[in-house]
Amino acid sequence: MRLPDETEPTAEINIVPMIDVIFSILAFVIISTMFLTRSEGLPINLPSAKTAEPQETKQINVTIEPDGDIFVDRQPVQVNSLKSSITGLIGENKQGLVIINADKQVDHGRVVTVMDMVRQVQGAKLAIAATKK
Repeated sequence: MRLPDETEPTAEINIVPMIDVIFSILAFVIISTMFLTRSEGLPINLPSAKTAEPQETKQINVTIEPDGDIFVDRQPVQVNSLKSSITGLIGENKQGLVIINADKQVDHGRVVTVMDMVRQVQGAKLAIAATKK
């Protein structure tokens, strides 16, 4: 029962929790967009080139690490089976862009050997990854 002297509490909307929720959603969106970039190759230090341009086709990434290990789409491969691995990945498309991601400390002969194996694959276009200066 209410006494006549009591005043009714005024209705009030507290917006501080709403601001907290909005900032949480904003932080989630910002952090999640940082993971939208795709990196197909393994992390290595690429050399720089002034004429480097991104390629817009379906691609197969061949990574050569500083110790000489070779990976095709993040799967370890021996030099002898490189041609068959790329042929299997190109498959029925009969066209593919093979991007060689070679660390700048890799022996030049190793890169040339990989390039020679890729050029033997029918329908494979060759590109070398580099960072832009």
